[in-house]
Amino acid sequence: MSLIRLHSVSKSYDANRVLRDVSFRLQAGERVGLIGKNGSGKTTIFRMILGQEEPDSGAVDVTADASVGYFSQFSTLSGGMSIREILDGLFPEVHALDKELREVEAAMAEADDIDKLITRQSALLEQMERIDGWTYQSQIETVLTKLGFSEVHADRPVEQLSGGWQNRAALAKILLQDPDLLLLDEPTNFLDIEGLAWLEQWLVKLNGALIVVSHDRHFLDSVVTRVVEIENFHLHEYAGGYTQYVREKPIRLKRMERQFQYEQELLAFEAEAIRDREEARKNPSDHMKRKLANIKRSVEPRPVDRILTGIYRGLSAPEILCRVENLSKGYDGQELFSEVGFEVHRRERLAVVGPNGCGKSTLLNVLTDAELPDTGDVRWGRGDIPYAYFNAIRDDLNLNDTVTHVVNTSGLGDRAPRKQVNRFLSLMRFSEMDLRQQIGTLSGGEQARVALALCLLSGAPLIILDEPTNHLDLTSSQVMERALAHYPGGVIVVSHDRFFVDKVATRLLVFEEGSTRLRFVTGNWSTWQASREAP
Repeated sequence: MSLIRLHSVSKSYDANRVLRDVSFRLQAGERVGLIGKNGSGKTTIFRMILGQEEPDSGAVDVTADASVGYFSQFSTLSGGMSIREILDGLFPEVHALDKELREVEAAMAEADDIDKLITRQSALLEQMERIDGWTYQSQIETVLTKLGFSEVHADRPVEQLSGGWQNRAALAKILLQDPDLLLLDEPTNFLDIEGLAWLEQWLVKLNGALIVVSHDRHFLDSVVTRVVEIENFHLHEYAGGYTQYVREKPIRLKRMERQFQYEQELLAFEAEAIRDREEARKNPSDHMKRKLANIKRSVEPRPVDRILTGIYRGLSAPEILCRVENLSKGYDGQELFSEVGFEVHRRERLAVVGPNGCGKSTLLNVLTDAELPDTGDVRWGRGDIPYAYFNAIRDDLNLNDTVTHVVNTSGLGDRAPRKQVNRFLSLMRFSEMDLRQQIGTLSGGEQARVALALCLLSGAPLIILDEPTNHLDLTSSQVMERALAHYPGGVIVVSHDRFFVDKVATRLLVFEEGSTRLRFVTGNWSTWQASREAP
């Protein structure tokens, strides 16, 4: 049975086309990953499914009696109730049955003829068993624990929680509501690695259907049964998870390229005939020239590595970029990390991983002098600017400046060939219009991309990043990964994106729950997992 059906849907905002004649079906039990660059129409599709927007043409049909749950990275809960009380209120049928069971038991203690009461009790017990009513409290505790709620957080009014905890509270609620159709928009942003692994298992066992927007490639591989990509206003479907999508997309593009080459050849013949006629009249066809030029540009490869090599050519860094000795930090008697010591060398990419709240971001703050350590010392290598810190660059953006000006007047943007810098910005999904925009008019995600571009073009010996993939689409993440792989200096990055850590890291700094001592692992995410699973 189709829960959702999009039929020949088109959608534009003013003169900006988003979707053109797209069709899509979602069957009960399917788990679909919806991907595409930022602004491609993913949220628009969700809004149309939720009835918040109408298509310009076509139809969006949702099964009339289907319950739909929606969660986004901006979802929050508010009010004076605790998250435990809110979740407990999701089971009114269980509470009603429990109340009646207690009433029947009380009546049985006083009645002479209890046959009818026994019959009623049996029916109530059967009903409670059918709806899994005996386990609802353990379900609540499991969700709260796996999403990282302590007893204090779980019993505190949600209006007193931080934005990140309110977001997790909203996720807990939507998961326990167990709707027929679950729409998740970037559900992983506030979760640590353990929380992510649990969420993947929960969603795989989901009773209903799922559409999820996520930049987390490991998450997509673990959860979805189909990938739908929005590209050039159309939907392209691939069976399987993200890995299968990566394998199948080039095959589809090859088929398209062959067809395009046939059409290009026909157009070339047509152009030759036009040229012959026009030469005879000494009046070249400007329109055809433009068309041919567009074709040529469209088939040129995008040499990402060549662009990055050109930008980073001549950039050098000392062998030892950073030396940390006996570093400790805690708050209110609670120690986060102690006696931490390490060095970061040229071309080393150190990924910092661990559960939320363990001290990863605090470590970055101490390294960058945003906070003072309790003990220890951080020493930097030579250079006027020893590091480029993503958070600081993002916070210091001049909102009145334009993207092109701020990029082209700082770091490598000022020194590298302008053409290569502009190509790099294009790879980072900045359009010509974006480059002319004032930074203050951009969305939070777009401003984060500006800050990331400034980091990657800083020329600093060391780049420090805190959850850099959170605001990036898949293509921008891939470009960043290639840039970090080519970067002649070093990288320290905090990330919960396992796919990203696997591709980028040469060494891990691991915060382990219950310990203030940090562990080093040579290699990437997979290396660490293999060492944990080894007997």
